[in-house]
Amino acid sequence: MMKQLFYIGHFLLFFLLNTSTYAKEPPNIILLFVDDWGWMDVGYRNNKYVTPNINQLKEESLEFTRTYVSTPTCSPSRASILTGKEAVRMQMVRHIVHSNPDGSNDDKFSFWKKDPVQRPSINYLPLEEVTYAEALKEYGYYNAFFGKWHLGHAPYHPIHQGFDEQNGTTNWGHPKSYYPPYFKSGFGEIKEGEFLTDNLTNQTTSFIKEYDKKQPFMISLWYYGVHGPHVGKKEHLDLYKGLPKREQQYGAMVTAVDESVGQIREALKLKGLDENTIIILTSDQGGFFSQAPLSGGKIGGNTLGEGGARVPMLIHTPDPSSHKKEIDTPVSTIDIFPTLMEIASQKKYKNTGIQGVSLWSTINGKKKIKDRNLYFMRSYEDQYASVIQNDWKLVKYHSGKKTLFNIALDQSEKNDLYTVETKVAKELEDALLDWENEVYSTWEKVDPPVN
Repeated sequence: MMKQLFYIGHFLLFFLLNTSTYAKEPPNIILLFVDDWGWMDVGYRNNKYVTPNINQLKEESLEFTRTYVSTPTCSPSRASILTGKEAVRMQMVRHIVHSNPDGSNDDKFSFWKKDPVQRPSINYLPLEEVTYAEALKEYGYYNAFFGKWHLGHAPYHPIHQGFDEQNGTTNWGHPKSYYPPYFKSGFGEIKEGEFLTDNLTNQTTSFIKEYDKKQPFMISLWYYGVHGPHVGKKEHLDLYKGLPKREQQYGAMVTAVDESVGQIREALKLKGLDENTIIILTSDQGGFFSQAPLSGGKIGGNTLGEGGARVPMLIHTPDPSSHKKEIDTPVSTIDIFPTLMEIASQKKYKNTGIQGVSLWSTINGKKKIKDRNLYFMRSYEDQYASVIQNDWKLVKYHSGKKTLFNIALDQSEKNDLYTVETKVAKELEDALLDWENEVYSTWEKVDPPVN
């Protein structure tokens, strides 16, 4: 019912917008979503990585240097970017597990053996959730999806969540290898010897070159890379000679994504679309390897540390006034949904059903982002929740431990101020507890399996 009301309201808005004249044609939009790409894993911040195309994109973009993921892990990060909601609101606190040989799952919820509180986590994105594809469709956009979904098996795939087509999508969260056959099943057409990132890129550039519809498009290219297994593109391995073997492979994977970014931008230019296309490049969580000077990362029990929850985010618009800019206000990938709505509608977007806020006025230089708290939760280990308020960050553990850091002064999170800045700590502690209680009150109660 709620989804139907959403459609009716947006249809009326779409009708009004299309019976008047746009100030200019609505732009095409491309969202490049990299998997496990850490904040430090890019050439313009760390010369270990060879990323000339992303470096160039950085020069021609605005960067939100403190972009976070509210639940930094595969599936929840995708649910959040799609809906503008904190994934815990959908009771998704972990990645979706594959219980069947085809990568599907018969159970609504799954549990994690090492989770000390045994929280249930949903195994699909509920179909009643409104995605940015469904919302953009109401503004006349054609939505194409390429790559990793990891939000449920076939009945929950992109084509059931507002996308007009899906390509290279499987039930799986990661491939067996980045060289064929990639997956056990379900990928689609594969060329002999083609690197997986190249396969998705070629499909995407072909879409751009062949696109002949009058309506604007939204391309979602969600890479499987640079998630493990760490298998680098052979042509790029020599760029990382001297590194440990696994890091050499990983570096070659990063450069393959960089190559993809360059090819997509070139395809736009050849088609004459580069002056009316917005590109967003970001990641689903922090990196597998060291993110120093940031602490933490994808693994190691500190994923809510800056190295695990903080990700790159570049937003390129054709407007030169937004280029070579950096904004250090904390933002989240949940903000992408409402930002896309304002890009598409060219109107202020309000939606009290989501937690994200639009960044579009900030990108345009019209106003600053209002102060707010950003909340985080995942359920794998002792460390489980945190809150960021401007420069301050409080982290909670099931064991009772709490830490407090001033990220502006201590991005490495080495100086715990919990027993020093007691007033700040108490304020953030209370806010986080209130948020937790609000979230839990909506959860479906599910008993863990009996061992």
